[in-house]
Amino acid sequence: MKIMVIDEQAFFRAGVGHALSEQSDFQVVDCDPAQDVIGQVEATLPDIVLLGSDLGALSRLDLGRKITRYFPNTKVIILSPNADDEELFEVIKTAAVACLQKNTPTEELVNIIRRARSGEYPINEAVMTRPAVAKQVLAEFGNFSSSDRGMEAVIVPLTRRETQVLGYIADGNTNKQIGAVLQISEQTIKNHVSAILRKLNANGRAHAVVVAMRQGWISIRGGGEPVRASDEPGRQI
Repeated sequence: MKIMVIDEQAFFRAGVGHALSEQSDFQVVDCDPAQDVIGQVEATLPDIVLLGSDLGALSRLDLGRKITRYFPNTKVIILSPNADDEELFEVIKTAAVACLQKNTPTEELVNIIRRARSGEYPINEAVMTRPAVAKQVLAEFGNFSSSDRGMEAVIVPLTRRETQVLGYIADGNTNKQIGAVLQISEQTIKNHVSAILRKLNANGRAHAVVVAMRQGWISIRGGGEPVRASDEPGRQI
């Protein structure tokens, strides 16, 4: 697995690289943001990008958004010195798969990297398992400007199956796990996910979940567990 570390502080990059290099299947690639970052990503095509908070003149979130857009097979994990609720909301809009504190223990970072590589989206847990965070994210979406709210006019309703798949996504399941439960192929799940993102004008799975919550298609119980839409045969959402 190829992992690129991007941070302005060479000492931080070296420290993360040294810690991760103990994993026999990890190949760590150093990236100096003073150089052409997109060019380095294109030349390396890493599986995972660890995007630090110190990037000089670069906008970390804009860079994360570009990487996820131009290199869809590269998963972005944001490392922040203060991953609070506001930061989490901004990270969701970049389609990053996770947002962690920069001082996250190596064992936890390795676990998140492996989960991201296998297709999981740990960032969903940060939103879905903490009701206070979920409510703030929903409130932020509710405060979009009028031009942003106009985007809702082109949101296309989801089918029963797509709503069902999105419910499983909200629970933190991978495409493979959803396919096993629904007894359909992983590729079919991928097709459903692509259709969901397109219909909801969402730039990532977590964003799609929040948009669907805002539309009332899925909701959260008091304990923070997402409730999937009804599975009644023939039901369309």
